[in-house]
Amino acid sequence: MGLGAPEIVGIVIVVLVLFGGKKIPELAKGLGSGIKNFKKALKDDKDDKEDEIVSTMSSNEVEQTTKVNLEQNETKTV
Repeated sequence: MGLGAPEIVGIVIVVLVLFGGKKIPELAKGLGSGIKNFKKALKDDKDDKEDEIVSTMSSNEVEQTTKVNLEQNETKTV
């Protein structure tokens, strides 16, 4: 069920015929920047959610969470 070498070669030939040799680097660059933007958006969303959680916590809860995170980081580096 997997793709073998002949199938991959066939796909590459079809792509070359459809887009030409000059257009493929432009498509790859666009795809790469799209993936980069997607990963950045996921990271920003995660950071926003963490900020929202922290803003709803009391200062005592924030201190306890910070201590736990620091302890976990210290044990990982040891």
